[in-house]
Amino acid sequence: MPGQVLIANQASLVSAGTEKMAMDLAKKSLLGKARERPDHVRRVLEKIRNEGFFNTIRQVRKKLDEPMTMGYSSAGVVLACGAGVQEYKPGDRVASNGPHAEVVSIARNLCAHVPDNVPFDQASFGVLGAIALQGIRLAHCQVGETVLVIGLGLVGQLTVALLRAAGIQAVGTDLDPARCQLAEKMGATFARTNLRSEDLHALTRERGADAVIITASTKSNGPIELAASAVRQKGRVVLVGVVGLELDRRPFYFKEAEFVVSCSYGPGRYDTNYEDRGMDYPAAYVRWTEQRNIQAVLDLIGTGKLDVAPLISHRFAIDRATEAYAMIERNDEPFLGIVIDYPEVATRKPTSTIQLRPRQATSDRIRCGVLGSGNFARMVLMPAIKASGDFEIATVCSAKGLTATGEAKVFNAESSTTEEESLFRDDSLEAIFSITRHDHHASHVLRAIESRKNLFVEKPLCLTLEELANIEAALHGAGDQAPLIMVGFNRRFSPAAKDLRNFFKDAHSPLTIAIRFNAGEIPADNWTQNEQEGGGRIIGEACHAIDLATYLCGSPPIRVFAESIRNPDGARVTDDQCFITLRHANGSVTSIGYLAGGDKAFPKERVEVFGGGRVGVIDDFRSVTLCKGGR
Repeated sequence: MPGQVLIANQASLVSAGTEKMAMDLAKKSLLGKARERPDHVRRVLEKIRNEGFFNTIRQVRKKLDEPMTMGYSSAGVVLACGAGVQEYKPGDRVASNGPHAEVVSIARNLCAHVPDNVPFDQASFGVLGAIALQGIRLAHCQVGETVLVIGLGLVGQLTVALLRAAGIQAVGTDLDPARCQLAEKMGATFARTNLRSEDLHALTRERGADAVIITASTKSNGPIELAASAVRQKGRVVLVGVVGLELDRRPFYFKEAEFVVSCSYGPGRYDTNYEDRGMDYPAAYVRWTEQRNIQAVLDLIGTGKLDVAPLISHRFAIDRATEAYAMIERNDEPFLGIVIDYPEVATRKPTSTIQLRPRQATSDRIRCGVLGSGNFARMVLMPAIKASGDFEIATVCSAKGLTATGEAKVFNAESSTTEEESLFRDDSLEAIFSITRHDHHASHVLRAIESRKNLFVEKPLCLTLEELANIEAALHGAGDQAPLIMVGFNRRFSPAAKDLRNFFKDAHSPLTIAIRFNAGEIPADNWTQNEQEGGGRIIGEACHAIDLATYLCGSPPIRVFAESIRNPDGARVTDDQCFITLRHANGSVTSIGYLAGGDKAFPKERVEVFGGGRVGVIDDFRSVTLCKGGR
């Protein structure tokens, strides 16, 4: 994929605390998960109001059954680079936030070069080291200062070692005496189990710690309380781990101490433009991005100023990785840095396809392939394909393969793949469903026409006039050999829409149609808002209304006028708050209000049609009101 680096992992590091939390959450009941994430409960309740109880519960269970990757700190050898990647070449040694897997595809800004003298097992500490380093940066530490590190797990030990490398005095505390002893070997001035704030004051001539970095993982409020009492006046407290956050205002108030929560590896984390689209921040303005933090850790290991070798407590080959997690689950022996090793690159032949079962000898159903396994594909369209009884899903394709394999197993497909071209080359497939992001639709349509494959493509058909012209030319060139191309406009097929069309079919006069979307606001950085990927919400979703209006009045639009609200500051997307007016060839007029500025609790869609002495109304495609002759 463009902007991606394909890496054959040689080592990956288990982040025992984070991954144990993920395992524990996965084992909880629905109620237990709800207690852990009350923010998600609010979204579910909102969805129940809008889409109904049973549909929502089905989608929630489907979401919870999705496979998830484990791990986020690994190192290996570059196998290939996508378009636009200039800084890496095949054969380069790199570290990344790739999961535990033999081959991973990682965005360019989430990779960093590994110095030649750094072994892969130590390079796999790069991302976890960046988490520790970002906490130190947020603490604004200077040479000569004293920093208290609360929690001496893997990230805590790395924090101690990085502080020492920077010439800053580190003091540590943890419930485990062995970890306190290790911290002193990693560079702490001293570390003990029952550290009190008085100990810090004695060490710092009664000033207290200049900064406190909390790397512990506990529901207890103890680390926050210790930090508040140990930090000096106008000092800084940085939370890197996960702890209780019932802050007592008084110590922070009287000391005017700063409190900040660190966001993972550094600036750029969770920024779609940075991580997915490869848009870097200029170093002059953002000196330390997440990628530069990872690189800094690797460089320190390369110069010998950071030694992570003492942190490795266990090693497991990838085919024994389950033993590592069983050990973490039992917690019956001490562990810290658990490294997973992989076979040599030369002994591996990465494949883009996984064969899950042999092909059935005969079947009276239509063999099809599915491109894309996102939320809509998994929760709506693929279940509908299966429920129809007319199709056999033979293969599922997605960009990174994990969800493709998961869904292929759910729908008993023969194979999963990351190579979309293989679907168009497969002569046994009679149809393909394209349920991908919008910027892929046009290329799938053109490839389907070329290979004579019947194609269902989710709306929109394409994003630009140039793409539309290319599709028209391809269809014209194919002539009678052109396959069936169907666009996923679904409103016109609803019982409500059919009722309305039948009601007005003998009205014998132009219609006036009003369609209102209470679309609800979505973030400006969502992929659907990006003009290159999603085309914006008008092309991406308001197109439903244009198709529905065309269906209801039986006539295509011949003229259009649209106006969106004014954008005073340029920071928000406002094109999704607009009115569109259509003139149809038969004289009908449609007004479409696509309105993203409201509240999602209000019903989403309303359709009103007037003409021939009749009125028809659809409310959220749940009810239809028809008026004629005073009734």
